[in-house]
Amino acid sequence: MRRHLGPLLAAALWSFSPGSLSPALAQEAPVKVGYAKCAHCLPVALLPGLAKGATIDATGFNSGNDVLTALIAKSLDVAQVTYLHYVTALDKGFDIVAVAGEVNGGSECLSAKALNLKAEDWAGFKAAVEKAKAAGAALKVAASRGNAQDIHMRGAFLKHGINPNKDVQFVNIPNPSDHLAAMQRGEIDMVCSVEPFASQIRMAGAAAHFVLPYDQAAGNLTNLIVTRSDVIAKNRAAVQAVVDADVALVEKLKADRGIWIDVINQKTGLSKEVAAEAIKNAEPDYRMHRGKTLAIAAMMRDLKYITRDVSADVERHMDFSFLEAATRKTRDGLGY
Repeated sequence: MRRHLGPLLAAALWSFSPGSLSPALAQEAPVKVGYAKCAHCLPVALLPGLAKGATIDATGFNSGNDVLTALIAKSLDVAQVTYLHYVTALDKGFDIVAVAGEVNGGSECLSAKALNLKAEDWAGFKAAVEKAKAAGAALKVAASRGNAQDIHMRGAFLKHGINPNKDVQFVNIPNPSDHLAAMQRGEIDMVCSVEPFASQIRMAGAAAHFVLPYDQAAGNLTNLIVTRSDVIAKNRAAVQAVVDADVALVEKLKADRGIWIDVINQKTGLSKEVAAEAIKNAEPDYRMHRGKTLAIAAMMRDLKYITRDVSADVERHMDFSFLEAATRKTRDGLGY
């Protein structure tokens, strides 16, 4: 991606980078942080109010894919993405470094009422899949391709003997806010959506809860805070300030769910009732789970979402030093 940046744009970006300024001005130069539009991502919007020693400029994007693209293009200094985006970026050779966790969870698979499935009824679902396939009209299962919910769903399906690439018809609906309408129109038989849109679908009566798809290698892991190695080299203090604020944010979310409900309500326009339901399926966690990240990478390779073994890349591109400084704990207590 770097070669697509014009020299003037690159010069403009870095001429105002905090690392190139005097210490006094560096404190005033904003650290650009991006986040996606989901229940467990939106609290990142609160980081500016928690930052000390740096000014954070937080910007929301429609999806984690958009956030990752902006980070790689150097429009952002720090980004909230998923473990799945992180592994995908390493597979493609991009230079990103994970520095903290944020919130995990947020995935839910919901079935059309016509399927008449009970919660967790994998045997019933598998029978419906085989019946539809035999009739020549495979069940239509939707997600936003490449996001955490898509991978969570695919891994859970495989675990229960359903090949997501052969046994069902996958329907890609890029914007999760469109999942409800697709279900209401009867265009899909199941969707694996992200909160708060999953709760919105369920509370609107458009579909029924089937499973939280955490029975696979990724478990309920979703969010990571990442940056690039050049940002660390130029302005390590700013990255540290973001991680410090992230740790404070996680503690705040654990203590006061009201601020979480408010930020979802403000950023999505969904009701506070939907927001309150959504965060029941979310777990604030600033740790980075290295062992599970390796398992996620292996699962993504099995699913053919990545093309090679990125285990060594994960080991090189996960920096626990910022979390150690922020929490005064060793990396062994932070997920290493």
